[in-house]
Amino acid sequence: MATKEVKPDPQWTDPATGEYRVIGLGQTFRSITEKISRIVLTPETPLGWFAFFGIAGAGATLLLVAVTWLFLKGVGIWAITQPVAWGFAIINFVWWIGIGHAGTLISAILLLFKQGWRNSISRFAEAMTIFAVVCAGMFPLIHIGRPWLGYWMLPIPLTMNVWPQFRSPLLWDVFAVSTYATISVVFWYVGMVPDFGTFRDRAKSKFGQYIYGILSLGWRGSARHWMRYETASLLLSGLATPLVLSVHTVISFDFAVAVLPGWHTTIFPPYFVAGAIYSGFAMVLTLAIPLRKFYHLENLVTERHIDNMGKVMLATGFIVAYGYGMEVFMAWYSASHWESFMMWNRMFGPMGWSYWVLIACNIAIPLTTLWSRKLRTNIAFMFCISLVVNTGMWFERFVIIVTSLYRDFLPSAWGTYRATKWDYMTFIGTLGLFTTLFLLFVRFLPMIPMNEIRMLLPGAKIGPRPTSKAAAEKAGD
Repeated sequence: MATKEVKPDPQWTDPATGEYRVIGLGQTFRSITEKISRIVLTPETPLGWFAFFGIAGAGATLLLVAVTWLFLKGVGIWAITQPVAWGFAIINFVWWIGIGHAGTLISAILLLFKQGWRNSISRFAEAMTIFAVVCAGMFPLIHIGRPWLGYWMLPIPLTMNVWPQFRSPLLWDVFAVSTYATISVVFWYVGMVPDFGTFRDRAKSKFGQYIYGILSLGWRGSARHWMRYETASLLLSGLATPLVLSVHTVISFDFAVAVLPGWHTTIFPPYFVAGAIYSGFAMVLTLAIPLRKFYHLENLVTERHIDNMGKVMLATGFIVAYGYGMEVFMAWYSASHWESFMMWNRMFGPMGWSYWVLIACNIAIPLTTLWSRKLRTNIAFMFCISLVVNTGMWFERFVIIVTSLYRDFLPSAWGTYRATKWDYMTFIGTLGLFTTLFLLFVRFLPMIPMNEIRMLLPGAKIGPRPTSKAAAEKAGD
């Protein structure tokens, strides 16, 4: 029996190419401006936002309680003992830094390569980067025990002649992460300046006009302003691009420069960078899918974006799988008793369960399903797979750190690792802090760049564009 041919829906797909559209049909300058501005400028906040904000605030409160008790009692409340001297703090630090990588990749590298599909997701990916770096940077600060002496890590004159140890990769982290955070914040803010000008002209309250007027830096949408804006965006993209490779490479040196079996390997820099992009895009999906549903942004964040992010995850997932394979191969090829035992113990030792969770979440499940375009455009499936990958990437850091430490060279020094309730409270608290910051960003700042979305419309061009509602109506947009 002949099967009925299913024709692509022209609303979501281009009949000529069969590809999903980057932006839905029927969108205009006015409709895009109205849709994005309404989220921020409307005086009524959705009840769902308050519900999620309450849950996130409860998580952030856990962080406050855990950190307060940490300052009172010291880092001994964490499960950091011999031989596992590093625990949740460094695991979560590396995990959060990895999550922040997708924002820079989407904003900088894809901008340089002129990938138009990045426009709809670039803004909240950049925000995700900044909030992830905030959560990551907190762990080294509280791990030193006396955070009020954290300035000792800076190369400034001190009367006690306490200078940083520049040969330590832990100090390299300070400079790499602080540089990454600085460039990310500047790039994020510069991108929002045109949208702040739109909000300034559309705001009904005097307070809103005043605040957005300050943030817009006198933006008028003139040709000179657009020229400088485009130039600044390209320059910042060029500065941010090396950071995608350098930051997590430096993070990997925390382990790679050691002589410990399981850490001392040259595959770590590219393997860590690929893993960071892998987990970063998974977190973008985790955030984008609920947002597009809650705020009805299906015309702006389409299946094309979900599909492309699935492809990036598939590519980086295979690089991560190659890294896992090389670890096993080098443990055998090196003929080192210590390396062989470390890998056998990692797989089949008392904590071998964590290794197989890692393999299932990072390789078995994603890399066997993301080949299917039908699954890559299934919204519910992609949301679930993003949670699976984020879980797997956290277990990757757990496996690298804990299973390399809890069986030392001498059996008499062997131990185990069991996280305390304060470890869990601190980790859950950072999730709450991240979500709280992100919800505030969604409510008060433009989470989708209006000016970049407008460039996707037929006939759009660089140049002066109407920002206010009155100007847009006068221009017929």
